[in-house]
Amino acid sequence: METPRLDKGEFADGIEKRLKTFTLRCVQVFRALPKSYESQHFGKQLVRNSSSSAANYRAVRRARSQNEFFAKLSIVVEELDESLFWLEMLIFTEILPENRLNNLIDERYQLLKVLAKSRNNTGNS
Repeated sequence: METPRLDKGEFADGIEKRLKTFTLRCVQVFRALPKSYESQHFGKQLVRNSSSSAANYRAVRRARSQNEFFAKLSIVVEELDESLFWLEMLIFTEILPENRLNNLIDERYQLLKVLAKSRNNTGNS
């Protein structure tokens, strides 16, 4: 059975919802962190980057030109990539075990793959 294709609006709505959910999950990780300086520092950076990727995606959807679309989507990709760095730092510094963050890291990879492909399809790459 063939999977039905989404139109651009439905696709964009789905990505926006996934980015918001990703942000919510990052906030939940932050809330569960120990109160040590490094935990709070890494957690606040994670919340900043994840929420920035979601907020900037809204701007992508309202881009007035292909160049603006590409530039704003590049910011989303950059912020998602930085989110991964902070997740990795939580693991690397042994603040959280890797298995606690695996699903969140996987979702971030999936989002990045889709968004990077969208960016590359704009013709500005």
